[in-house]
Amino acid sequence: MNNLPSQRIATLGLKLPPAPPPAGLYKPVLVVDNFLYVSGQGPMQSDGTLMTGRVGEDLNLGQGKLAAEQVGLTMLSTIQTHFGDLDRIKRVVKVLGMVNSTPDFGQHPLVINGFSELMADVFGIDNGVGVRSAVGMMLPGNIPVEIEAMFQLH
Repeated sequence: MNNLPSQRIATLGLKLPPAPPPAGLYKPVLVVDNFLYVSGQGPMQSDGTLMTGRVGEDLNLGQGKLAAEQVGLTMLSTIQTHFGDLDRIKRVVKVLGMVNSTPDFGQHPLVINGFSELMADVFGIDNGVGVRSAVGMMLPGNIPVEIEAMFQLH
């Protein structure tokens, strides 16, 4: 198995979408000491549009999980664009997953697993899984999932 994240991405045949431009006054990524913080990311598609829909209404659990995986690809693209080398990342530290869902939908952690499973594939099971929260809320532009994360650097 390839150990470097860039090699794993290639081996898995993952295609990163374009990095989205900031939607407000904030930095897409910020390095403080030995940590890389990534602002909330939505599910950017390869054509540069964002996925939309509310889990439990427009999207089912499986579609929500795929949206969360797409957020992971978007985040990797944002890191690569605004920080550079993905191989400088040592591990995932913390993830906040937000799901745009109906009030009666209660499987937010299963949706965010789409992101977490991708990170485990890219960074390895030990370094790709960190602490995590998964909550439901209204999200801008009716995107189904938004995720922010913190990574430790080598």
